[in-house]
Amino acid sequence: MATTMAKSALGNPIYPIMVVIGICHLFNDTLQAVIPAMFPVLEKEIGLTFTQLGFITFVLNMVSSVLQPVVGFFSDKKPKPYALPLGMGCTMLGLAGIAFSPNYWMILLSVIFLGLGSAVFHPEGSRVSFMAAGFKRGLSQSIYQVGGNTGQALAPLISAFVLVPFGQIGAAWFLIIAAIGIFLLSRISVWYKEQLEKEQSQKKKKTIISNLPVLTKKQIGIALGLLMAVIFVRSFYVTNMTNFYVFYLMDRYHLTIQKGQLFIFIFLAVGAIGTFFGGPMADKMGRKKVILLSFLVPIPLALLLPYIPLWLVVIFLSLIGFFIMLSFSVTVLYAQELVPTKVGTMSGLTVGLAFGMGAIGSVVIGIMMDHYGVFDTMIFISILPVLALVAFWLPSDHKMAE
Repeated sequence: MATTMAKSALGNPIYPIMVVIGICHLFNDTLQAVIPAMFPVLEKEIGLTFTQLGFITFVLNMVSSVLQPVVGFFSDKKPKPYALPLGMGCTMLGLAGIAFSPNYWMILLSVIFLGLGSAVFHPEGSRVSFMAAGFKRGLSQSIYQVGGNTGQALAPLISAFVLVPFGQIGAAWFLIIAAIGIFLLSRISVWYKEQLEKEQSQKKKKTIISNLPVLTKKQIGIALGLLMAVIFVRSFYVTNMTNFYVFYLMDRYHLTIQKGQLFIFIFLAVGAIGTFFGGPMADKMGRKKVILLSFLVPIPLALLLPYIPLWLVVIFLSLIGFFIMLSFSVTVLYAQELVPTKVGTMSGLTVGLAFGMGAIGSVVIGIMMDHYGVFDTMIFISILPVLALVAFWLPSDHKMAE
């Protein structure tokens, strides 16, 4: 009965908006993925060190991570529908700079614009997904996040089939995707503005219902801290796999760049599938159970990954990718329900933290690989998922869907 009443209060999902904002997230993160996709090209053609490559990701992700909660905070106070196409415009400008940058410092300047575009897009895009979700919050957040993770999964293919054959200038092809994204986000912004005007004219805000029990401010603070730790572990590990694991494959198994990038693609593509299933599973099982499941399965696999023969690597990467990314959309949703009056801020904080931890992870991993070697660094990274078991202490929630 309570579930039926909650569904009625939340309203019906608006599937076209859910899908289109997910597609735009795909476009945004595909353009962001051009940066790690360029790493093998930059390392080979320009002779950048692993540390320099790590700093490129650091600049990109730190700009995004620092600004995302700020954008989310101000959008909670006064939403700006047309910020979405403007953010994609910044991404387009940064991408043009990447394609034609003559040196390392110009590349760093260009990624600042890419980071700014991402910082604007993510909290506003997550808000649109939340507004369109109705009683299908888990599904809506999964559609939104799977778009982004699919875009990230394309990085190895971009590297293998576009950037390796055409070099740095090949990034210019992706300006077409940016232009399409600006068009679609302009249409989304019209709907977004109409929804805000409707709420204002009715002098009421959309009903906000949380699946979590009533918590004190101290309990909410502790829960957010635990959630941040989980995001830290996942982001650090996935950043390693996305940006640096290809060098381990080349060093230990003597694979070419193209073949190594296909392994990374499998990890990220299956991870995108996991992201999609995570939300609906959380609607049925509860958020906390899915977060725990997403680490309990990968822990033993991650510990064994550095030691297994090549024929097993694909199987392990697929299982690790699927389960570790189950929690991606769920952690965002969990944070939004911890503080349901600050949807944009919580989205910016959680996704922004993921970018920030990825940025720090890139620098740390790059320095470790330069100083301790590829193999020893992979051994260290394989232990990290164990730290995510702090999720056992998260407050339990109840399921939404029957």
